[in-house]
Amino acid sequence: MPDPIPDTSLGSFAAVLAGELPGAWTSTYHPDRGGDNDHSNLTDAVWDMNDVADALAKHTVDHCAVLERHDGTRLFVADPLGHGEGYLIAAMAPANQPAEAFRGVREPDGIAVDADPFSAAEQVTVDLLARYYVAAHHVFKNAEQLTPAPSTPERLVMTWSDGSLVVDKPDRADAARVLTDHGFILDPARDVLVLPGDDTAQQAASVRASGERLSELGIDTVLRSPQTQPALGTATVAVPPTASPAPSARRR
Repeated sequence: MPDPIPDTSLGSFAAVLAGELPGAWTSTYHPDRGGDNDHSNLTDAVWDMNDVADALAKHTVDHCAVLERHDGTRLFVADPLGHGEGYLIAAMAPANQPAEAFRGVREPDGIAVDADPFSAAEQVTVDLLARYYVAAHHVFKNAEQLTPAPSTPERLVMTWSDGSLVVDKPDRADAARVLTDHGFILDPARDVLVLPGDDTAQQAASVRASGERLSELGIDTVLRSPQTQPALGTATVAVPPTASPAPSARRR
């Protein structure tokens, strides 16, 4: 019997290719969905500004395959689309990255390969993936710079003093307004805000409400008791350490 003709269809080619690439890859075949040819969500992610992009712009994608590795690296596989025999393979842009992160980064343009998945795997590894790693690294670094470092929240300290709460007048007008709206009174002589303790229930409600509002403004509230100081005219007496008794001399 003659040798069976090997299956070189796109789906089969992509599945074998996935098994030959370094790392653990999966292959997902995307057929012609009822003739709609709606694969724009995949073709839009193709990271190419050369032959593959030109082919996608001029020809309709009837079906395609996507290879994905555990780290999120993706490859797009399509028919030659006017480029003769074989297949077109292109990297897909890293997902969930801001558009600004791609600015100034050279696309890792795709390649055309023969229908042999074993030789194609070598081309993808040494050529396409090598360029993809460089481009993706630049994108991730750009994204890190675009993401602001988490700022340390501001702190507002309320100190107990003779039943009242005293707060240094905040520099921020919105924070000062929150305090005055919740019963704090400005003491211009000391440049502080004071919440009297005439009604302790009302005082507690004001502290709780103002703390919640300040938290919405990114300001942490800390309640602090005043530091205990020695009374005037007194001083701490240092007690000398007690000397240990000398050991008795041994009798001879």
